[in-house]
Amino acid sequence: MNAAFADDHVTVLSRDRESEFEKVFKKHFKGLHAYACTILKDDIMAEEMVQNVFCRLWEKTDHIDIRESVSGYLYRSVYHESLNYLKHLKVREAHRDYTMHQEQQTASASHALELSELETRLDVALRELPEKCRTIFQMSRFEELKYQEIADRLQMPVKTVENQMGKALRLLRGKLADFLPASFLLFFLS
Repeated sequence: MNAAFADDHVTVLSRDRESEFEKVFKKHFKGLHAYACTILKDDIMAEEMVQNVFCRLWEKTDHIDIRESVSGYLYRSVYHESLNYLKHLKVREAHRDYTMHQEQQTASASHALELSELETRLDVALRELPEKCRTIFQMSRFEELKYQEIADRLQMPVKTVENQMGKALRLLRGKLADFLPASFLLFFLS
């Protein structure tokens, strides 16, 4: 760093003068932090942006040619660092939204496929039930009739309806157990 650094106008910073670099850091940090806070509305990220600018300045001090005041250079650097961070957040948010949308579409298609396969498997399993079992099961589950109503319609004892429903549920559980989650089986077939 040359003598012009003290005047806050410099052409090239030098690592040789750590104390001068530290003075610049201490002199500008609070103001740069406050400036970054107005842009980011986040105290922690504002501090990180200012630290990034100073770190980059320190690391690349031999390659940076400041042709204005150090203060102007630092404020402009913090401004660009903050804007880049905000752009990064927007890209990340857009990617997250896109990913969520894709996952929802995939889940929706997967759910429709599973539902279709369930309907097919249920239809096959129902056709394989003995006729009396199937009729009683369909009246109970699809027409939502009570056992007494089924017994009255089919002119049979309620106990026979109960036994046939038990048989139908046992057979369907066996045929659909590998396909359905246990909670759904308990809900649908109990």
